[in-house]
Amino acid sequence: MYGNLIEALGNVDKEKSVAEVKKLVNQGIDAYDIIQNGIMEGMEIVGQRFQEGEYFLPDLLLAAEAVKACSDVVKPLLSESKSGNKATIVMGTVAGDVHDLGKNIVGTTLESGGYKVVDIGVDVPREKFVEAVRKEKAQVLGLSALLTVTMVEMEKVIQAIRKEPVLKNVKIVVGGAPLDQEYADKIGADSYAKDARDALLKIRKMVG
Repeated sequence: MYGNLIEALGNVDKEKSVAEVKKLVNQGIDAYDIIQNGIMEGMEIVGQRFQEGEYFLPDLLLAAEAVKACSDVVKPLLSESKSGNKATIVMGTVAGDVHDLGKNIVGTTLESGGYKVVDIGVDVPREKFVEAVRKEKAQVLGLSALLTVTMVEMEKVIQAIRKEPVLKNVKIVVGGAPLDQEYADKIGADSYAKDARDALLKIRKMVG
């Protein structure tokens, strides 16, 4: 049922991917199932091909555009009860780092999963993270870093969040190429997400 969509996304074919999503919608397939069993599976193939050296950063950028286009088709059809739209997520790339491709893919995936995502951009100072989480009354904060030298900034952001009594229950998820679960534990994050699918699954587990 989802094979054509998965193949199209895996091949980074935006036009065909959108067409396949529309076909599934017209067939009455549940929008959330399309995300789970089609869009996310296609993304996983793209991720695998990138890790294997078959795809490069330009391919990931095109894949992100394809995913967003597909998500735009199904998002209006997501019911709050099925998508679990219970949490607001603030996310951004830490100070000193201007990479946002991975963050953008994660944000699109989370939005497709029914969450409200407030993306505050790249090279974000820790004070802005604190301000945004407080202002949005976010339940989750997502921190991204692609450079080894900016990983240390994540710990400073986490410490700033933890100092605020009103934010003590905020869940913090970190991600980025140089990170792993061990480092996430070391800096006091609640979780580490290796990719967009992992981020969605872990956030769903933490906050519904």
